[in-house]
Amino acid sequence: MSAEIIDGKELAKEMRAEIADEVQKLASQGVTPGLGVILVGEDPASNSYVKAKERACEKAGIYSDDNRLPTDTSEAKLLEIIDRMNEDPKIHGILVQLPLPDHIDEEKVLLRIKPEKDVDGFHPFNVGKMMLGQPAFLPCTPHGVIQMLIRSGVVTKGAHAVIVGRSNIVGKPLANMLLQKAEGRNATVTVCHSATKDMASITLQADILIAAAGKPEMITADMVKPGAVVIDVGVNRVEDSSKKKGYRLVGDVEFEPIAEKASKITPVPGGVGPMTITMLLYNTLESAKNHM
Repeated sequence: MSAEIIDGKELAKEMRAEIADEVQKLASQGVTPGLGVILVGEDPASNSYVKAKERACEKAGIYSDDNRLPTDTSEAKLLEIIDRMNEDPKIHGILVQLPLPDHIDEEKVLLRIKPEKDVDGFHPFNVGKMMLGQPAFLPCTPHGVIQMLIRSGVVTKGAHAVIVGRSNIVGKPLANMLLQKAEGRNATVTVCHSATKDMASITLQADILIAAAGKPEMITADMVKPGAVVIDVGVNRVEDSSKKKGYRLVGDVEFEPIAEKASKITPVPGGVGPMTITMLLYNTLESAKNHM
């Protein structure tokens, strides 16, 4: 068996075209969706990610208010910028790129963003509404996974979905979202983590296996049921002297041997990553509509 590749780049391209059309319709009514972006420090991965978000905003016609701050920026200064964005009618969504420097209280920063502008879906208000199945901004990576399943024709209703990883950013919200009675969800969900005993005995039951633990190639072929759908959320750097940069990117699953067993699989890179940014654009657009 050779798995069908779920191409995140193509799915993201499709969704971004839809978003751009919606942005144009809003613009004709005098409203341009706006995203406020704050990056503190010089972390290379964060910087690269923010640049990609800015390019995506520009292509979609979304206004981007970019704020790049030095590492020694005070917590008070950061909160001051968030307060300004909270009150700015041109800004419909606020993104503070994580992680933040150690001297800044991450929880305090996320709580400072108004829930109606929390397009990352991290504010407890939005997390609570998500848990209850009420309309809310959904966290971008889990929501991106849901869209990938829907748009690639994966049947989730009644399926056994196993998630490896319990982070607040991916594992926990994705488990809740897959449980909801809605399109692309309605699954039976099991969550595995670092304390799970005999993890393979559980992952082998998965109709849909989602790896989001942040450990390079921890999911091996003998842990995957033939015909399963495998979604790899992990992005890890591993040393590779044959590469110009001295490293290569791999996911949380062993791609090639698992692709011989799975029915569908996402690659790394080019899988879930492009969908994360796409859902940020989607949330910003929805926020703009809510503010009309």
